[in-house]
Formats: sequence, structure tokens, C-alpha cells
Amino acid sequence: MPEKSTPNKSKSAMKRARQSVGRTLKNKSVKNMLKTMFKKVEKAVADKNSENASKTLKEAISAVDKAARKGIIHNNTASRRVSRLTRLVNSLLPSEAA
Repeated sequence: MPEKSTPNKSKSAMKRARQSVGRTLKNKSVKNMLKTMFKKVEKAVADKNSENASKTLKEAISAVDKAARKGIIHNNTASRRVSRLTRLVNSLLPSEAA
């Protein structure tokens, strides 16, 4: 039996494959950066450093919103992460209800 030949790839398919590799690397980099930011906020909260926690929270929120805007993470995921981090940082701050 004759061997099956591989299908010819169009120029556009090859270009899409190249673009996909680059985008995957960029998205992975951004997601890793977000994870690092989350850990920094959690560490600041664990150290009970409210000033540093607030500062890192602000940076993390900005990065999460930017990633969601660019489609790297879903909007609902971004919203959920921001909400959880904010709630965590607010647990450090004195309650205004008292």
C-alpha cells in the first residue's frame, strides 16, 4: 500500500501556527505575572502589613483588569479574583461599622 502523504499546509495556516506560538508565550507570561502579584498581596496580608497590602492590591487590580481587557483571562474570572483579593485586604483594615 502506498504511504499517505501529509496534506499541504496553506501559507495562512502556517502563519496562524506561528502567531499561535507567540501568543501562547505572551499569555503564559502574563498569567504567571498575575499569580506572582496575587502571592505578593497574600504575603503582605499574612505579614499584617496593611500599607504594603493596599499598594500591592492596587497594582494587582490594574494588572488583572488589563489582562481581562486584552482577553487573556475572562471578565468574570478577573472580577472574582479582584473581589477575593479586596476582601482579603479589607480584613486587615479596621472596620468602619464600629
